[in-house]
Amino acid sequence: HGAAEPEETGTEALPRRTPAPAWLPTAKGEEGDFCLRSSDCAAGLCCARHFWSKICKPVLREGQVCTRHRRKGAHGLEIFQRCQCAEGLACRLQR
Repeated sequence: HGAAEPEETGTEALPRRTPAPAWLPTAKGEEGDFCLRSSDCAAGLCCARHFWSKICKPVLREGQVCTRHRRKGAHGLEIFQRCQCAEGLACRLQR
């Protein structure tokens, strides 16, 4: 990781670019891809527990089943975690 060195191309000098490391993902994860945090997933997805790993799952839309957490941190005990509701929606009890 040093300073960029100019590379001669005609009359213009351009900085030499270092390629991204192979382990660095180039695109956001799609549904079902492994993840560590929601920012690893594409738009409309969140990173949620599935068994003992985490995968990208869809954010909940209107009419889908959601989980209402009684106390903060309770979601960590779920084996099959769901995403939060999409913006503007809230989980409510259905009679």
